[in-house]
Amino acid sequence: MRDSRIEKLARLMLRHSMSIKKGEAFHITADVAALPLVKAILRQAKIIGALAEVQLTQQELTRMQLDLLDPEDQGVSARFLEEKAESGKRRFENLAGDIVIRSYANDQELSKIPPAVQQLAAIKNKPFKDLLINHRRWVLFEYPTPGQAQRAGMSFDDYIDFVLDVSSVDYAQMQKDVQPLKQLMEKTKHVHVTGRETDLHFSIENIPVIPCCGENNIPDGECFTAPVRHSVQGKLLVNTPSVFWGTVFHDIRLEFKDGKIIQASAGENTDLLNKILSSDEGARYIGEFAIGFNPLIREPFMNTLFDEKISGSFHFTPGACYDDAPNGNDSSVHWDLVHIQRPEYGGGSIWFDDAEIRRDGLFLPPELKNLNP
Repeated sequence: MRDSRIEKLARLMLRHSMSIKKGEAFHITADVAALPLVKAILRQAKIIGALAEVQLTQQELTRMQLDLLDPEDQGVSARFLEEKAESGKRRFENLAGDIVIRSYANDQELSKIPPAVQQLAAIKNKPFKDLLINHRRWVLFEYPTPGQAQRAGMSFDDYIDFVLDVSSVDYAQMQKDVQPLKQLMEKTKHVHVTGRETDLHFSIENIPVIPCCGENNIPDGECFTAPVRHSVQGKLLVNTPSVFWGTVFHDIRLEFKDGKIIQASAGENTDLLNKILSSDEGARYIGEFAIGFNPLIREPFMNTLFDEKISGSFHFTPGACYDDAPNGNDSSVHWDLVHIQRPEYGGGSIWFDDAEIRRDGLFLPPELKNLNP
């Protein structure tokens, strides 16, 4: 029996996110666990009159393929990855874009892959990734699994309901409600952010501002820009856990001077954190600043796609900026680190120039209050 919510999600992806038209061809990259959604997308493509290419993936196979790589094999692995990236670029020459459906049965599947391998794979895949993100239409979704339900502290049935509910908010209304925030950020020169063990100052002057309402991520609900590259000063406590390279990081603390992360700690994972931040020159600078406001996402569970949209949060991103909001920072890393400013997480404020626009996770100006939950 078909789930009408899956059909609705497939329509949302094709019509709202990807804007697929009759006669266009697009790509689907999906974990095998997501076959019900893949089939729903193909049914919707037939209704539209579009064409689709499907590539199925699987978490364990991805890990086993990475395990074959050896950064010390006199460039053999590097050349293999370069050709793979070039092949991907050729494949997408005439495709409108990619619907990416991940599915994490085990979000620590890659935890034993050496950092040098992770770095090599990220660096060599970057040209292909840049093409997809900056020059093609794309949307990312994570199909529910029992493993992610466990992360969220829910039964699997409740987690499926949660994912489909938060993914299907009224994005058309959200697009209208976010416009005053976009306009306010576009006029802002200086940003001051406070929170528990957090005090950041930076400029966003003349950096474009991009509202996100289901166009590239599902679920969605954020508005992002980027700091002027050398403007960030102060300190940040990441008061939510985060998974990167298959490792769980808690209580990441960063100190900035002239835009650069000069001190970084994360308890027992401090060494790995600094290896990630030393992947390249840009990994120690910030490529994105964003404010989250999905009304139905309240608590973190180490899933960035959801956590970065938490109502009352912001995220700060070591690594690459987006072409839509460029600040000149280039990196193979893009790591969204989330800080929640609601009272139960220590509170905090966001100031634009001399005006406090959000306190303890709630927007204060009347024109922004529709973004409050």
